[in-house]
Amino acid sequence: MNDPDPVQLWIIIIGMAVGSYALRFLFIGLVGGRQFPAWVLRHLRYTAVAMLPALVAPLVLWPAATGGQPEPARLAAAAATVVIGYLTKNVLAAIGAGAVTLYGLLFLLGG
Repeated sequence: MNDPDPVQLWIIIIGMAVGSYALRFLFIGLVGGRQFPAWVLRHLRYTAVAMLPALVAPLVLWPAATGGQPEPARLAAAAATVVIGYLTKNVLAAIGAGAVTLYGLLFLLGG
C-alpha cells in the first residue's frame, strides 16, 4: 500500500473537520434556541437508538476478524443481545448477555 500524499491527506482532514463543525453549528447555533415541532422531536428521539445498530451491524455481518465472513458466534451474540434486550428492557443485561454469548461461543468453537 502506498503512503498517501500529505497535502491530500490534510485537505481531507480539514474538510471533514469543517463539515463536522458545520453540522453541529446548524443544530446548535442556528436552531438551538428555537422550539421544534412535535413531529421533529418524535423522530429525533429515535436517533440514538438507531445509531448503535448502525455501528454494530457491519461488525456482526462482516467482521474484520474473520476476513469479512459471517461467523456463528457473532450472529448468536447479536441474537442473544436483541432477545435479552427485548425481554428485559435492560441495556446492561442485553450487553452482558451478548458478551457472554460471544466469548463463550468463541471459546467453545475455538475462534
